[in-house]
Amino acid sequence: MMGKQVAVALSGGVDSSIAAYLLKRDGYDVRGLTLRLWPDNQSKSPCTVKWNLPSQAIEPVAKTCQMLDIPFQVVNASIEFEKNVLLPFCNEYESGRTPNPCIHCNRMIKFGILLEHALASGSDCLATGHYAGVRHDTAGYHLLKGEDAAKDQSYMLYTLNQHQLRHILFPLGQYRKTEVREIAGKVGLPSADRKGSQDACFIPGDYREFISNRIAGTPGEIVDRQGKILGRHRGIAFYTIGQRHGLGLSSNKQMYVIKIDGEKNRLVVGHVQDLLSRELTASDLYWIAGDAPLETTHINAKIRYKSAEAEARLMVSGSSAKVIFTEPQHAVTPGQAVVFYHGNEVIGGGTIEKAE
Repeated sequence: MMGKQVAVALSGGVDSSIAAYLLKRDGYDVRGLTLRLWPDNQSKSPCTVKWNLPSQAIEPVAKTCQMLDIPFQVVNASIEFEKNVLLPFCNEYESGRTPNPCIHCNRMIKFGILLEHALASGSDCLATGHYAGVRHDTAGYHLLKGEDAAKDQSYMLYTLNQHQLRHILFPLGQYRKTEVREIAGKVGLPSADRKGSQDACFIPGDYREFISNRIAGTPGEIVDRQGKILGRHRGIAFYTIGQRHGLGLSSNKQMYVIKIDGEKNRLVVGHVQDLLSRELTASDLYWIAGDAPLETTHINAKIRYKSAEAEARLMVSGSSAKVIFTEPQHAVTPGQAVVFYHGNEVIGGGTIEKAE
């Protein structure tokens, strides 16, 4: 692989910077690509940390590329980002679901537009700073967990297909975050002490503040499981399953949001035990190998990025899948992703539609 041209998706953070450094060190012909995800007239948008270009983010990218002696280019994907990430993000909350915009951004922007731009511009591969791995054998390309379990990002990548994996490199897959920061410090990269992004990279604070500028919100009823009205909410977009704070309810027991009814504009609340679900149904399925398992199979599943894997049975029927857990899971949330694992390997995933 040495000598091949690799485009590296650079955000200005330490992970992507070290990915570029490692590839350059190992003899690859490296160039940087930086996404512009906001139009110029939104330069004061919430996206001030990573992706708002030209702005604060361009300086560490430029310094890193100068230090590594590699060229870089800004790729404008602001229109596609608005259409495929921001609008669905807000619409999902407005309908009472809790989306994961990073997954949509990876699928449509980073490993969609940016990857195709890299290939069309003469690069053989696109590399990123994700903590994940790719293995190739006679059966095809396999998506693997990152070595650092605390930083593993394979959950966010379950929509990748065989064409994409063929042209993707994850240089940090075998590294731990502490090792990456040590390398950055030793070589003096400007991003060595820069904090990593948390949750949606375009929202540095509370998502409610972000969507309140885009969604008016219609107040409605808060009811218990029997339908008794207990209070009022400010708009279902500002709540999520498992939420306890900000409900404005008076009760002897702690109350949690256990269901968001988009059709009736209602929040249903209950007690902590009401948040447990034995099974879920998922749609919008993606399979790394291209095909779904033909029979019921035993897997481990993750219902959110920061949750632990849980043993389960997976049954696929056409465009939907049922996941039955060995042990009940807490706060299974429609709109979030459920990702399926066999050992160290991601086999696919989908979007949670309902839990019971």
